Amino acid sequence: MTEVQAPPLPFDGSRRLTGPNRHFAEPGVVLEPASGVAVDEARLARWAANVRSMRDALGWPDAPLAAEPHAGGVNLAFVAPVDRLLCATEVNEWAWGEACGESVGEAPGHPASRDREQATHTLAALARAQQNPVLTTLLAEAQRRGVPALLDDEILTLGSGAGGQDFPLTALPAPESIDWAARHAVPTALVTGSNGKTTTVRLIAALLRASGRRAGWSCTDGLFVEGEKLESGDYSGPVGARTVLRRRGIDAAVLETARGGILRRGLATERADVAVVTNVSADHFGEYGIHSLEDLIRAKLTLARAIDARGLLVLNADDVRLREAGLTLAAPVGWFSLDENAAFLRERAPTRPACLAREGHLWLHPQGITAAGIDLGDIAAMPLSVGGAARYNIANLAAAALAGFALGIDIDTIRATLASFGADNADNRGRLERWEWRGVRVWLDYAHNPEGLAGLLDLAQTQRRGARLGISLGHAGNRLDEALRAVARTVARYHPDRVVLKDVDGYLRGRMAGEVAQVIGDALQAEGVASAAIDVIPDEAEGARALLAWAQPGDLLVLPVLGVKAREEILAILAGA
Repeated sequence: MTEVQAPPLPFDGSRRLTGPNRHFAEPGVVLEPASGVAVDEARLARWAANVRSMRDALGWPDAPLAAEPHAGGVNLAFVAPVDRLLCATEVNEWAWGEACGESVGEAPGHPASRDREQATHTLAALARAQQNPVLTTLLAEAQRRGVPALLDDEILTLGSGAGGQDFPLTALPAPESIDWAARHAVPTALVTGSNGKTTTVRLIAALLRASGRRAGWSCTDGLFVEGEKLESGDYSGPVGARTVLRRRGIDAAVLETARGGILRRGLATERADVAVVTNVSADHFGEYGIHSLEDLIRAKLTLARAIDARGLLVLNADDVRLREAGLTLAAPVGWFSLDENAAFLRERAPTRPACLAREGHLWLHPQGITAAGIDLGDIAAMPLSVGGAARYNIANLAAAALAGFALGIDIDTIRATLASFGADNADNRGRLERWEWRGVRVWLDYAHNPEGLAGLLDLAQTQRRGARLGISLGHAGNRLDEALRAVARTVARYHPDRVVLKDVDGYLRGRMAGEVAQVIGDALQAEGVASAAIDVIPDEAEGARALLAWAQPGDLLVLPVLGVKAREEILAILAGA
């Protein structure tokens, strides 16, 4: 008997956007139609009409909605009441399912798409159950007073850091009972980009601490307060940001704000004093409607929604796409650059704050490049620059210096911090850590995409001095095969003598064990790397041990290590030399 194939469900993903996001400045919801479901103008128009009519039926205010096409389909999004976002996801799913008609199946447990009356009844009951008028009143009062609010499924926080107070959603107080005078924000910086995020976060945190602030920060390595690690792991999303901002013992916060969290949930905070976009390069394509650099830039520039007229958005003037996008933003923009000629800044942004490299020194121009600058010091003497050879770290230094100045940190503190940060490997764990192990030079880093690896290996070439080069190589499984091949092509250009391919613990992300290594290995051989020079050792720490066993005094090993546990194992080996 032939099995009857059920019609496809109408959507692949549907989620809440709990903060400012790539679509809107306010919370809302977004849906991604299933890849097998046709999207045409008639269906999109019907979806929009369905959303509007259901919002009217539920008594929700009129608000923006958008159907935003991309290379893989379309994102269907609209702004919704923050206390009823779960209901709003159901509205979105019903609206799209009804627009698709009989060609799609019913999602189990969701409002019946082909019975409008029943759907309205179901959604109205859900909206009533979720409605929280005390919450919305508190949020409105906080906004009126300029007090930041942090919200998740269990807690409302009014204020942040030392100025914050937490309230369970099940026992919210009346607005008049709040001590509003004690509720306030702490200076806050957001950092995103394709490479250099964690280093820049740590630099800004070091600047704040040197200025006397009690800083907390979140990044891909964990959660930190005043240099003490509270939690290990990747906390570069909204959960990490909220956790730091809810620490009563801090009076400044620096939050790594990765692409994934922005796209899945939006920003954790509605306002920051400074936001930095280090750079944008091809990575993470094929997820959440990101299929091009332009898509990715737009996602990263969500940070601009958190910057008002009092703040500063710090952008990379050497990235042509960021330059063009930055000129269109309403947020105040400052620029950093390694181009001492800085033609773009002179011609297009002459009065905007800037920090740039010129004649071997880092220069800060608070009033723009045409006004007098402040010498921040000899770049080669800044440890993070590796004698001026690590160009990508010079960019991070410039970005952090400009961000620090915008946060009110004095020039002497900025100079002193740039002159010392990176002298100790503990300053920047897992990022260009340089070790000597039994005569072998070993570099630990986090570089994982082509641009990051190219920057690291360019630096390695300046230090190689005829020595053999060994490298461990792996990647997250959620990258497209072409992205993995691009990593291989990048590494092959540097003619490594030994390559150990690995899986990364916790980063298989839908791939079979060994699958990423297979794709990269095939691409390496296609680029001329001999098969005898390639080994596959799935465990990241074991792969590093194999390279150490292979190496001879004078050799250079480059170990981009993504797993926190593996890094700790490798550090223990190196420290025990």
